[in-house]
Amino acid sequence: MRDVSLITRPMQDALRPAGIQAEHIGSLWNLTLGLCSVVFVLVLAACLFAVWRAPRAGAGTEPDVSSLAGPEPRTWRTIKWATGAAALGLVGLLVGDVLTSRALARLPLQDAVNIELVGHQWWWEARYRDADPSREFSTANELHIPVGRPVVLTLRSNDVIHSLWIPNLQGKKDLIPGRTATLRLRADRAGTYRGQCAEFCGLEHALMALLVEAEPNQRYEAWAAQQRRPAAQPTDPVAQRGLAVFLGKSCVMCHAITGTTANAHLGPDLTHLAGRRTIASGMFPNNRGHLGGWIADPQSMKPGVNMPANNLPPDDLQALLVYLETLK
Repeated sequence: MRDVSLITRPMQDALRPAGIQAEHIGSLWNLTLGLCSVVFVLVLAACLFAVWRAPRAGAGTEPDVSSLAGPEPRTWRTIKWATGAAALGLVGLLVGDVLTSRALARLPLQDAVNIELVGHQWWWEARYRDADPSREFSTANELHIPVGRPVVLTLRSNDVIHSLWIPNLQGKKDLIPGRTATLRLRADRAGTYRGQCAEFCGLEHALMALLVEAEPNQRYEAWAAQQRRPAAQPTDPVAQRGLAVFLGKSCVMCHAITGTTANAHLGPDLTHLAGRRTIASGMFPNNRGHLGGWIADPQSMKPGVNMPANNLPPDDLQALLVYLETLK
């Protein structure tokens, strides 16, 4: 049985904005909801009034067709006023939409964090870019961003159409194969926010989550510095055996661990795997039990995933898990 408890725990609520971009979208939503609510109430009131004023008739009552013989100025005036009010309401929504779009595009980008986010079936690859290539690093299924600093996400897809939605921080943006899109956001309140693929992309679409950790700038810089470090060489004999298992099996054909000879990029970068809260794109807690099951038989946990099963002897599997737990 799938343990998806961590999927719903982080905040995912478009009505509780945690950044300036989400606040703009929330204001437009409030305007739309308020205007549509007024229209609904007026239409309902008009229907009730019409029913109340309608003449009562029995089965033998002759139909009243007197209104067909002459004009109905009151009715026409009502229709004209209603049409004008509806047009003004639509214009108001159009103006609100334009102003919101302009506000979303005007986020100041001084000292921005630049991240290339790539959608895969069914996980997220995050590449933190920098003018100095030696400061770049990659991670997966989690974004750490500093509170109060703008973030520019460059969005790409390597397979099918995905759509990124982090409702507390921004609206939706599609990731289309062969094209590049940009999404700007800023978190103004620290917290953990859940992102989600919002475009059906295959069997496990609904469980393609992205955790966003917004934290004070000092904590973010410390996290980023840790991510830039290569994996520590194991000193424990069991962990050393686990590293040998990793490098000697099919793991090395898909994953990279900086500081080792593993440099493939078909799957997530595992250099700091043990520092992540979840595995399988937010599906399971990152602990030894779930990680062991994921390595041995990922299809039973996430059907359709591209990762193959690894039929390792128990001792090799345990040694591999001990080594992976050192990748802080």
